Amino acid sequence: MSIPSFTGDAAPYGGGDPYADYRTAEFPFTHLADLADRRLGAGVIAANDEFFAERENLLKPGPAEFDPEHFGHKGKIMDGWETRRRRGVSAEQPHPAQDDHDWALVRLGAPGVIRGIVVDTAHFRGNYPQAVSIEAASVPGTPSPEQLLGDDVTWTTLVPRTAIGGHAANGFAVDVEQRFTHLRVNQHPDGGIARLRVHGEVAPDPAWLKALGTFDLAALENGGQVEDASDRFYSPAANTIQPGRSRKMDDGWETRRRRDKGNDWIRYRLAEQSEIRAVEIDTAYLKGNSAGWAALSVRDGGDGEAGEWTEVLPRTRLQPDTNHRFVLDTPAVGRHIRIDIYPDGGFSRLRLYGSLTEQGANRLAARHQELGG
Repeated sequence: MSIPSFTGDAAPYGGGDPYADYRTAEFPFTHLADLADRRLGAGVIAANDEFFAERENLLKPGPAEFDPEHFGHKGKIMDGWETRRRRGVSAEQPHPAQDDHDWALVRLGAPGVIRGIVVDTAHFRGNYPQAVSIEAASVPGTPSPEQLLGDDVTWTTLVPRTAIGGHAANGFAVDVEQRFTHLRVNQHPDGGIARLRVHGEVAPDPAWLKALGTFDLAALENGGQVEDASDRFYSPAANTIQPGRSRKMDDGWETRRRRDKGNDWIRYRLAEQSEIRAVEIDTAYLKGNSAGWAALSVRDGGDGEAGEWTEVLPRTRLQPDTNHRFVLDTPAVGRHIRIDIYPDGGFSRLRLYGSLTEQGANRLAARHQELGG
């Protein structure tokens, strides 16, 4: 897939808005979940060097911040991961060797199939790496850094060594149909990266879901995903299936104000065919902008718009800043869910409690094997 790239130098900071000359693009994969989101449990578990700026900054939510006057005992404080300058072995060979590089190990918050990666060098203008490369591995359990660096771990190259640009979002499409749990991010030979985003599709462990029995079928960490939404003006629809309860207004889904007679909606795909028995619609922190009413429909079948929708929760009044719970009179079976809100506004979380059907569990297990699970 051909996507825009930003190789080359960044201009020195000239004052004013630090993002004024930031280079970015609309990458075709950023609508997918960030598998390296800390809300899902992701972490940077090791790095060979973090002299100027801590490795944990790589996965911080939101864009990197820049204060031109913020210095510490080691130098300029940067909002990212930054290593010291590498040197050669002698005065005669002062430059680092061709293969010298720094690395960081990232544990994905949710194992999955990676579709694209963004290496963001925001505010790293003269101190970004010359090139990056990224490898991935699938290791069960909770391996230590020493185990991940062992000779028995197989690493697959997702991004070959590629020159990148400073103060830019560098996007890489990935075409490897495999389930991964960890990444090794390499910067050649040294430098700084502000943020790392790893977009893809969660591939849950069927054995874990089977052991749980009843679980949240829409949850991102269990393989649920947003297929489409009518409006994403204020916040992404995927917030509604993030772990935990919302902690502030923008940690949910909110649409712009409608000036027509229509309504807003989100369409979800569950991990597989499921039997839904209970529903939660939470409007936490949405007070003057909560949806007025909501209705829920289910559909079984393939992806996209094919198939008939069956209403399982009729249009129901919602209260602001409230968690609403509904027990369905008859379990609803399907792979897709649509929530319609009237007329606009938003909600913070949708929870669908139930279990996989036998057919759904079998298909999920087969897919897990196909992905190398």
